[in-house]
Amino acid sequence: MTAHETQATSPRSRKAVDTRGTLIRAAEQLFAAKGVDGASLNEIKRAAGQRNATALQYHFGDRAGLLRAVLDKHLPAVDARREVLLQQYEDSGAVDLRSLAAALVLPVAAKLADPDGGREFLQIVAELLNRPEPLVEVVVTKGSSIYPWRRLVQPLLAAESTTVFHSRFTAMRFSHAELAARAAARPRRDDRLFTSRLIDLVTALLAAPVSEQTARLLHERGRKGRPQPQDPTR
Repeated sequence: MTAHETQATSPRSRKAVDTRGTLIRAAEQLFAAKGVDGASLNEIKRAAGQRNATALQYHFGDRAGLLRAVLDKHLPAVDARREVLLQQYEDSGAVDLRSLAAALVLPVAAKLADPDGGREFLQIVAELLNRPEPLVEVVVTKGSSIYPWRRLVQPLLAAESTTVFHSRFTAMRFSHAELAARAAARPRRDDRLFTSRLIDLVTALLAAPVSEQTARLLHERGRKGRPQPQDPTR
């Protein structure tokens, strides 16, 4: 056994790992219950049973670092599931908007059955994406599976849906909001019906046509030279 391995398995090292995990779990619970900005760091330390006043700062630096650790605990599994679904979609050669809606929803919906903070994760992400100024860059980081999903969905949508109205981001916000509401309620024996219907609704949202009235208002805005909003996931 190398010196590094000895150090990695030492009681002191194991205690540090345990402390870090306990703080993350306390943060999940309090961020979900009170909001990412509503839960104080002192509350999180107390909930984690930490008497050391500097434990949180030592492991995470600040609130942003702690939030990053919470998301990093869950996002890799979500991305891995979505990447498999997207690869299956591409391999099939099919052109099916509902399959792509499922690739958006299913990897996240799987967190409803994750007893290690999955339901809290859903509530936290929904809050971040549904703020007046969404913190998209915190959730959709470099290498996120959302980018290939966006690319595959784009050809199936009306041009205005991607260039002006950003239906893909709306679908993300809607699906996360619905999953968060489900996560905050009592656990159900089976989430399959809920998830299937959510996929139906996301499919319909993505496929929603631009009405004549909306097109006319869009044309009038263009003549007045008003800037169009940017898709936050670009």
